[in-house]
Amino acid sequence: MENRTLGRTGRKVGVIGLGAWQLGADWGRVDEADALGTLDAALESGVSFIDTADEYGDGRSEQIIGRLLRSRARSGAALPTVATKMGRRAPQVAANYNAANFRVWIDRSRRNLGVERLDLMQLHCPPPEVYFSDEVFDALDALVECGAIAAYGISVRSCDQALAAIRRPNLATVQLVLNAFRLKPLEQVLPAAAAAGVGVVARVPLASGLLSGRYTAATVFGADDHRTYNRRGESFDVGETFSGVDFATGLEAVERLRPLVPEGVALAQFALRWIVDQEAVSVVIPGARNAGQARANAAAAALAPLDRDTLRAVQEVYDELIRPQVHHRW
Repeated sequence: MENRTLGRTGRKVGVIGLGAWQLGADWGRVDEADALGTLDAALESGVSFIDTADEYGDGRSEQIIGRLLRSRARSGAALPTVATKMGRRAPQVAANYNAANFRVWIDRSRRNLGVERLDLMQLHCPPPEVYFSDEVFDALDALVECGAIAAYGISVRSCDQALAAIRRPNLATVQLVLNAFRLKPLEQVLPAAAAAGVGVVARVPLASGLLSGRYTAATVFGADDHRTYNRRGESFDVGETFSGVDFATGLEAVERLRPLVPEGVALAQFALRWIVDQEAVSVVIPGARNAGQARANAAAAALAPLDRDTLRAVQEVYDELIRPQVHHRW
């Protein structure tokens, strides 16, 4: 798998990673054996970057990854870079983003993961005021200096937030929604990140599974799946569910994309390859609920780059169907 530099961390990671939200909560239950099997399959397929958060299953995702790390350490196997996130377990007010809370949150993640130092800690879509607080970033710098974290980044909701974060001199990475249904970051965010040496972590790459091509108008998701209970943003930002695209419109767009997919390639792999073709992206983090999905996702890195006509056709589908719903919002 192609390796790229993860921004200011200086680490090299495989361009396709693994998002571990599914292994914690909000996508239906994944038992621990399946979760560990998914992680093992991803690493065996060349994945070397795993993204999680302290709120996924209230720490369950981190704890499962911690078991993987201990197992690999005992066997002498190479360890992946693990990025986690903090902040969403507390009330979302800017005052909670302070040095004392950071230390508590980081110590909890260190225990969950079983590590002395976190590879990458990201603020998890914090309140807007946080992006402009020198105190917040001074506190993060201090955590790097004392060795609690190796580097820090920020996970954002909007392009404006991403651009504000990229201006911070010690920010290592910015994580944002980027996929064939969310093209706005291509305009300013990716060029700004590349110019600043900030890594880009692309999340929600399959638009919550819409870009897998497996769903129809008759698909029913479980009651404990955010694709059921958050379609209108009832629990968190609607942009994290189907990338903010109306489900019916998303299905129509998927049908327009299908003819563009090369023979023998799955639509999900095509969608991942589209992201890999954006050179400013450090790593894309598709989720997976089982080993087969993890292997198929990783295999997208070996596909040939998409040609200009295909990229133009993706843009046309976005402009006609998707842009009116999402471009002005995020």
